[in-house]
Amino acid sequence: MRAATLVRYGKPESSFEIREVASPNPGPGQVIIKVQGFGLNFADVMARLGLYQAAPPLPAILGYDVVGTIDAVGPDVTIHNIGDRVMALTRFGGYAEYALAEEMAAVKIPEDMSNGAAVALSTQYCTAYYLAYEMANLQSGDKVLIHAAAGGVGTALTQMAIHKNCEVFGTCGSKEKMDYIRTNGVHHAINYRSEDFSLAIDKVMGGEGLDVIFDPVGGKSIRKGFRLLGAGGRIYSFGFSSMNQAKNIFSKMKKLIECGFYHPLQFLSKSKGMIGVNMLEIADRKPHKVARVMKAVVEQYQQGILNPHVGGSYSVEELDAAHAFLESRKSMGKIVVNW
Repeated sequence: MRAATLVRYGKPESSFEIREVASPNPGPGQVIIKVQGFGLNFADVMARLGLYQAAPPLPAILGYDVVGTIDAVGPDVTIHNIGDRVMALTRFGGYAEYALAEEMAAVKIPEDMSNGAAVALSTQYCTAYYLAYEMANLQSGDKVLIHAAAGGVGTALTQMAIHKNCEVFGTCGSKEKMDYIRTNGVHHAINYRSEDFSLAIDKVMGGEGLDVIFDPVGGKSIRKGFRLLGAGGRIYSFGFSSMNQAKNIFSKMKKLIECGFYHPLQFLSKSKGMIGVNMLEIADRKPHKVARVMKAVVEQYQQGILNPHVGGSYSVEELDAAHAFLESRKSMGKIVVNW
């Protein structure tokens, strides 16, 4: 089979090659998916730059989310049949014509669902659902800050928070993204490039604290966010995209220090909380939870509650351009690459 293979770290135009590699074989409880399309995630950019420790060694086949049809099933598979159209989460290996997935990490989808919507639901929307509903347990009236609100997870979190009747603050980095997140439902759009988000929120809140912050950025946004929380408030950290700006060990250390230093007594005395969410770890350790979340987002999509935005659709021969677009931070919503 063919696979878009990461062969060296660096710029997108020199990092990938289409190579012939061995097709995967399903083990017990696993399925093989003939891939129609796969999604890009910012972790892919970090892996391409050599900054993602969980990525496999070179040469590597990246990819966490795919859409396609079941091509083969392993022993003991009971919930899927050959020919079923599914969206699925993969433990890497998604940038290929055939991908291996655990049967619980694949969910049947309608034939008319677009490839872009499918990969957005399988990764970004599942992440958002787990954050918003299972971890944060958003309630009507909650004051919620969503960083990177124009991204795939940010788009999904906004729709879920609005569905729960929350008041939503969202950050982004351009006028076009400001317009986009407002259209998606954000009540208070903040351009972090032109104003300090913490000062902007203070003006609106008048000293009242936020209930929930969703932060995929890391660095100083964590420290500023912690100060914005009110009693019972909590930060959910699910990424560290600011780290890709670090060019050496010293700038990496600076980014880590910028997060701040915390002690349990700070959480206790102010009744604030901070928790990290790594969906790969959840998928590895608690696959039944991921299966439940995947089914839930498909149901909410079919009910019209969720509306994935596909911000870019590329062919596999254009993978370098897709990576460059995502890394530019100009993209909005989900990027899909099609075979």
